[in-house]
Amino acid sequence: MTHHHGRSGTKRTGGRRRAHRNKRKHEAGRFSTETELGDPILRAIDVRGGNEKVRALKANTASVTTGDGETTMVEIQDVVENAADPNYARRNIITKGAIIETELGRARVTSRPGQDGQVNAILQE
Repeated sequence: MTHHHGRSGTKRTGGRRRAHRNKRKHEAGRFSTETELGDPILRAIDVRGGNEKVRALKANTASVTTGDGETTMVEIQDVVENAADPNYARRNIITKGAIIETELGRARVTSRPGQDGQVNAILQE
């Protein structure tokens, strides 16, 4: 298990807490997928309920929706701004809410590329 979302081993005061049981599979977590700008790389991972999640490790295209409802597939040129972490914009990491530069103009990412495996965005006015 990489991450664990169970109760912390320490109290707020800093004292130790005795474990009353072992870790459970449903408490497991994973490291976040930091989708980078580059030639597409997709990874499928098994999740709860026998389902599958596709993670985009790298992406270079986005489905951009314009104001009149038309959607076109365009190439991502740059990550201009990322509210999640200013350092992400410098490292060209795409997350939901990131502002990307495309040939149509700047667009805001509405999908979660690390969860959905694709980049969807809405053109900014």
